[in-house]
Amino acid sequence: MSGTGIGAAAVIPDAQGRVMLVRHGYGMLNWEIPGGMTEPGESVLDTALREVHEETGLLVVPRRLTGIYYEPHENFHHFVFLCRRLDETTDLTLEPAEITDAGYWKPSALPRPISDFTVRRIHDALVGDRRVLPVTITPRRWLK
Repeated sequence: MSGTGIGAAAVIPDAQGRVMLVRHGYGMLNWEIPGGMTEPGESVLDTALREVHEETGLLVVPRRLTGIYYEPHENFHHFVFLCRRLDETTDLTLEPAEITDAGYWKPSALPRPISDFTVRRIHDALVGDRRVLPVTITPRRWLK
């Protein structure tokens, strides 16, 4: 990869404390928080909001930045925001080319397969540690 990759994602809890996850229709067919790569001229916050809307049809507002993560082996930075839905009654509208399923899960009972990196980002967002420093992560392990 030439240059540094940049992406952003959102952790979206509901009123019961469950978190929104989407299931990818490609690769590991894994569960993930909504997110993706930035587009030219786009901020990381705009990326997170756009990706949530594209993948789920939901409109969300950011509450705070909860983590910055760096994958040296991919030369990629990940930004994660804690967000809330604007309308709790809006139905999900999935992007069928990318997302095969979506729903809310208890943080203590996340679906599989999911990466340890996704679990960490969810935990970091919900714990509420206000120190947001870049964290170097190791290659992902898949939890089955």
